[in-house]
Amino acid sequence: MELRQLEYFMVICEELHFSRAAEKILVSQPNLSQQIKLLENELGTPLFHRTGKKISLTEAGGILHEQCLHIFSHIKQAQDSIAELKVGKGGSLTIGVLPGDADLVFDALLLDFHRTHPDTSVSLIETMDVTEQVLSGGIDIGITIRPDPDQRLVEIPLFEETFSLAVHADSLYAHKKSLYFKDVQKMKMVMFPSYHQCRKLIDRYCLEAGFKIKPSMETTTLSSLIAMVEKEVGAAILPTLLLENLKHSRIKTVALTAPVPSQKICLIYRKDKFLGFTAKAFIEKVQTYINAAKETLETKNS
Repeated sequence: MELRQLEYFMVICEELHFSRAAEKILVSQPNLSQQIKLLENELGTPLFHRTGKKISLTEAGGILHEQCLHIFSHIKQAQDSIAELKVGKGGSLTIGVLPGDADLVFDALLLDFHRTHPDTSVSLIETMDVTEQVLSGGIDIGITIRPDPDQRLVEIPLFEETFSLAVHADSLYAHKKSLYFKDVQKMKMVMFPSYHQCRKLIDRYCLEAGFKIKPSMETTTLSSLIAMVEKEVGAAILPTLLLENLKHSRIKTVALTAPVPSQKICLIYRKDKFLGFTAKAFIEKVQTYINAAKETLETKNS
């Protein structure tokens, strides 16, 4: 089995057409067909169903396709790692976070990381599918709520993210240090849409407390949610860390108790992924940044 044959196989999987695949990789169709036939003979099973000009993967072809994704991912990692060694401390890194989390801590963190690693190219992606994209290889490092146990993942706990109530400074509740969670059912609320992870968390806590919130307004972005609180459209339940760092004179933070809404946040990456200097440096920066933020919050609350 040759690497070239696997490369040919993957192109055919993309095109599902021998002629188009041959044109794409600039080889003759007979040569391409011969290489695939040799691969099938070596494996002892057809990789494609051939019905006229239409082709589709057999069960064996599907298995090989899945494994080839891992093979070429490993090759890409090796190439990137060697390239990183050549340029010293450069390289690239793709990081996935949940929508809204970039506004929470990562704008400042990435700026700090860039200052200390100016030759590193960093891409930050907001997605609801952080874990899935880490597993598929689309994202190098994910920061998300704790996923279900998966032997393919390395999981590094970061912090327990608690949620508090954000109210306008003129609100009747602004002078209070804390409120029972059940009290939010009496308020006008602004919230993320139902598919947003923060909204799912709050809806779950409401369900467990025996009520359901019907928000006055829903918005997809954190900035607009904060603007709605500022304009007295309603209160919002947001991460405490975000609110503590907001420093907005017209928005006050009120703690929620009995229960305190919370979720575990962790950093994840594939167990079989080689971590170069760039990735290790970023993980260390995240841990340092989070620990400093937690210490600041604990000092403020003591």
